[in-house]
This record gives sequence, structure tokens and C-alpha cells, in this order.
Amino acid sequence: MNAPIFLGMIVVPLVASPLIYLGGRLSGSSRSTAVAQGLAVVALALAWIPFVGAARSPMPATWTFGSISLTLDGLGLLLAAVALGLGLMVALFSGSYLKADLGQEKFFAMLVAMVGVMIGLGVAADLFNLWIWFEAMAVCSYLLVAFHREQPAALEAGVKYLVQSAAGSVLVLFGIALVFAQTGTLNLAQIAAVATPSPLFLAAGALFVVGFGVKTALVPLHTWLPDAHSMAPSGISAMLSGVVIEAGLVAMLRSIGSLSGATPIWGAVLLALGAINMLIGNLMALRQTQVKRLLAFSSLAHVGYMLLGIGVAALAGSALGAQGGLFHLVTHGMMKGLAFLAAGTLLFTLHLQRGDHAPLVIADLAGAARRYPLAALALSVGVLGLGGIPPLAGFMSKWQIFVGAASVGTLAVTALVIFAALNSVLSLAYYAPLVNAVYRRDTSAAVAQGGPMPRSMRLPLLLLTCGVIAIGVWPSLMDWLTVPAGQAVAALFGG
Repeated sequence: MNAPIFLGMIVVPLVASPLIYLGGRLSGSSRSTAVAQGLAVVALALAWIPFVGAARSPMPATWTFGSISLTLDGLGLLLAAVALGLGLMVALFSGSYLKADLGQEKFFAMLVAMVGVMIGLGVAADLFNLWIWFEAMAVCSYLLVAFHREQPAALEAGVKYLVQSAAGSVLVLFGIALVFAQTGTLNLAQIAAVATPSPLFLAAGALFVVGFGVKTALVPLHTWLPDAHSMAPSGISAMLSGVVIEAGLVAMLRSIGSLSGATPIWGAVLLALGAINMLIGNLMALRQTQVKRLLAFSSLAHVGYMLLGIGVAALAGSALGAQGGLFHLVTHGMMKGLAFLAAGTLLFTLHLQRGDHAPLVIADLAGAARRYPLAALALSVGVLGLGGIPPLAGFMSKWQIFVGAASVGTLAVTALVIFAALNSVLSLAYYAPLVNAVYRRDTSAAVAQGGPMPRSMRLPLLLLTCGVIAIGVWPSLMDWLTVPAGQAVAALFGG
């Protein structure tokens, strides 16, 4: 049987990862970063070739080898696009950021491997292989979170992330065992065909929600997130917020979607979790003075918006709601990636270049636009987009979620739409001070003493900034990606 072209999106990064490490190690200390970064950029760029081929081919496309079954549908293609796009931006950004650190070849090798395993997770068609990809993603991301291992806080954040992820993985295994005991199969399509109302299926679904919910940062399973995001290199913070937690969400949707015929409550569960995430994420972000922790907590709220759209699809079979939630997954990846990379640029120029590992706080940003206009503009576009200000991408994706949810017409869902809109306004209470700070006339001591901004950091900031603006002005640019993904999610829940 001929292998479908979408396998190249997985194979290229996974084969390239050890080659990146070896290339960096063998090139000598003076050229290690440049070689490893160059190979990583080439590998991720090459992975776009099978992506384009897969996007033009009929879907779903399935490949089976023994017990391994992989199926590419609209949801898997969307996750692959976000992982490849943001991964490439992070690879371009991170060379200068890490130039004073040892082990850059490990960083770039793990970054490329993490992209590959996330794409594998998105196309897994059976529960066990879904769990294997999920575990591989956890291992790669743990090593990247704890990259600055000489800093005790980074090790602490890494251990917290590892322990909570491992606990979630054990719960997922228990859920898989329950499903296999009831059905005798782990294939997601076969499970969906035979699942009938049963307390054991309900228990298995709850285990999947909690187990995968750890990585998705569902409240109250989110406690690893602020430490991991703030202590990881800024490029990895962008990956964690922009695509890793979304990969956890995809895994959760695949697993509970296969059980939707046995118990139809998952739409209501997702809507309730979304409302909690929105409120707690915004309230926690309001208290933060460190920029990266603020951005980390805001990710909780944005997972809530995704759950609102997808929950409507699960509850009422609305493909429009799912399309809006997944559109927000894409725009959030771009906007949060842009915000973290812009904050990382300012952290590097104001602190790290001088050997100072102090966190970037809001007060440090005062007057940054005068010395670092591109970084200030990128940060402003990123956070205002996250706040839902038109005509940026975040406004359009939130609007589509609200329209999809309002179309259901029930009082409870309409109340949730109003609640979500008010939360979007609330988020401006912590996004606006960041914009206000960078454009102040008074200059902070950190900005006055800051070093030059490396040229290599400018390209990813410029590309993401243009993307956030372009999608906000012309949201139909993403229809080719979000419409099939929305239909795939609606189909998971019987829509």
C-alpha cells in the first residue's frame, strides 16, 4: 500500500531531529547554534511540502500499518498548520535568543521533534497511539521547559510540569482500559460505532477530560502553566501557549468524541469548562506584573473561547460554532506566539543581553517604542488582537464564535455569549497597560540601558504582525482550513 503524502509532515521533522543534534554537535562550539538553527529551519520548511500536497488531496486520508492507524481530516490538518507555522517562526527567532546558552543543538532538535509528534497526535485514529503521541509531546516539551537547567526556578517549573503531565497520562490510560474492556477495540471510529449508554463510558470520558485537560490547561488543572511559560525560553513559551495546549485539546476532542453516542453530555461539559476558564484566566491575569506570566494566564481565557465554540458544536451539532472555535485556535496561536516573541525580544534586549535573568515586568516596558519600535508594535498588535480589538484577527475569530453560539437560540447559550463578550472587555484591563507602557514618554531604566535588537528576531515578528492584521481584515483567508476542521469536529459529536 502506498503511503499517503501527509505522512511526510510527520516523518520529515522526526528524521531531521537527530540530524539537527548531530550537525550541531559535530560543527564545533563556534558554529553550533548557526548549524542547528539552519537545519531546523530547513526541516520545518521542507515539511510544508507534504502539507501542501495533503491539503490538496481528498480528506479524510487513512494509513494503517499493523495496529497503527493514522487518519488526516480537517482537524488534523489545522493542527499541523499551526504547529508548522509557529514552529518555523520560533526556529527563526531563537538563534540570537539562545546564543549565550549551551546545548542549542538539543533545543532545536527537540523543537523540531515536538512539531512532528504534535502532527502525529493530530492524525492518530486509535486511542493507544493517540496516547503515545501525547506522551512523546510531553517529553519533548518538558525538556524544552527545563532548558535553562542551571536556574533552580526553571527546574522547579519543569518538574511541576512533568509530574502533572504524568498524572494526567495515567488517568488517560485508565480511561483507555475502560473503553477497551467495553468495546474490545481502540480504533476511534469503531468505538464510536458500538458505544452505548453506560456508566463505564461516562467514567472513561471523565478520565479523558481530566487527563488530557491537564495539558489543555483546564481550570483547576492549570497550575503548571504559569511557571512553565514564564521560565521556558520565550520561543517555547510561544509554542506552549500557541499550539501545545491546543494539541491537548485536540486529543481530548478525539477521545470524548468517540464516546458521544454513549453519553451526550459533553457539549454541556465543554461549555461549563469554557466559562470557568474564561473567568479564572482573566481574573488571574489581572493580578500579574510579570509580562510572561500575564500572557500565560490569558491563555486560560482563550482556551475558554475555543471551548465555547466547540461546546456549541457538541451540544447542538453546529459546524459554525466549531468552525469559530477552531478559527480562534489558529488566531490565538498567531497572536499569542507574536506576543510571546515580542516579549522575548524585549526580555533579551533589556535583560538577557546583560547577563541579567530577572523577569520582564510591565514597568520595564516604559518608553520601549522609542528604542524598539518593531517589538513595541508587535507586542501591541498581539495583545490588542487577543483582546478582540477590530480589525485584528482575534476580533474576527471571537465574532465567529459568538455568531455560531447565538445561532443555537437557547437562553443558556445566549447568556454564555454575553458572558464571553464581557470577559473579552475585561481582558483589556490587563492588555491595555502593556500597550500604554511601551508608548509612554518616560523611559524606564531597563530601556535606557538596553542593548541592540538582533536582526534575526525581526522577521518572525514582522511576519506574524502582518498575519494578524491580514486575517483580521480578510478572515475568509482561513476558510480553507477552518471549514473542514469545523465539519470534522461536528462529525465527531454526531453533527
